[in-house]
Amino acid sequence: MPLLSIILLIVGFILLIIGADKLVEGASSLAKRYNIPEIVIGLTIVAFGTSAPELAINLVAAINGSTDIVLGNVLGSNIFNVLLILGVAAMINPLNVKKNTVKYEIPFSLVAAVLVLLLTMDIWFGFGANQLESRDGIILLFFFALFLYYNFLLVKANPGEMEVHTKLLPLWKSFLFMVVGLGGLILGGRLIVDNAVKIAEILGISQRVIALTIVSIGTSLPELATSVMAVRRKEADIAIGNVVGSNIFNIFLVLGSSIFIKNTVVSNASLTDIWVNIGAGLLLIGFVFRGGDKSAGKWQGLTLDFWEGLAFVLLYAGYITYLVI
Repeated sequence: MPLLSIILLIVGFILLIIGADKLVEGASSLAKRYNIPEIVIGLTIVAFGTSAPELAINLVAAINGSTDIVLGNVLGSNIFNVLLILGVAAMINPLNVKKNTVKYEIPFSLVAAVLVLLLTMDIWFGFGANQLESRDGIILLFFFALFLYYNFLLVKANPGEMEVHTKLLPLWKSFLFMVVGLGGLILGGRLIVDNAVKIAEILGISQRVIALTIVSIGTSLPELATSVMAVRRKEADIAIGNVVGSNIFNIFLVLGSSIFIKNTVVSNASLTDIWVNIGAGLLLIGFVFRGGDKSAGKWQGLTLDFWEGLAFVLLYAGYITYLVI
């Protein structure tokens, strides 16, 4: 029954978000209790928490063999992050970003998007059908390790940029939160995948479209809330960094882990989504090197104003319309 599947899908999203929050809270408290540095907690546990919903859904989908959801969820989330979240944020308040770290992370996110294309296009290199295999997952996870190391060096050089306020909980509560959080992620992920498949079958549309729209948007709502709150406080660096960091985690960690478990055949339709993801990254790159003060020949910032944000939102609306039609 469609209504029951929709209700269970919503319940799955709620469990997923609560589960990620509780898992991070419990694990962070446990790490602090054993004197693990705040920088390590922030770069691993807290950062992992933002991508935990996507990771839970993708791992369940990979185990179930729902490979269209595996790729669609990651690409859909990344496209939503750049075009809609940054678009809406810029419409609320122009994004003027000054930190040079964003200058390097944004191109790195584009490298991640292009890498997915290169790993996918086996036919270009005479290897047969286009697919993402376990060896591709290992490559993506290797890049994820490099990204973590880069962040570690970055924050070590600028310790003031990583402020993690970890609440110390009783030991029993830390373990309880971790168990409850992990349970919420697993149960929520299963509810979302199972009911997304049912809805796709009932409506007669592909799992790919469901993953690119309903599933990916649902998992990206925390990033939307974080970026909107940040831009309202005029903290554009956080708004941009939240989106870019999430996109890098999604490709290197989430997709890498998923395809390591289960090979994913890439359809021609999914190739279009990969190109759209690259296009969104190129647009953002264009704004990075177009905006801001370039005095003395040095890049000083990124500017994304209302009209550019509106263009992003309209492009996303056009993409969703294309998927539905």
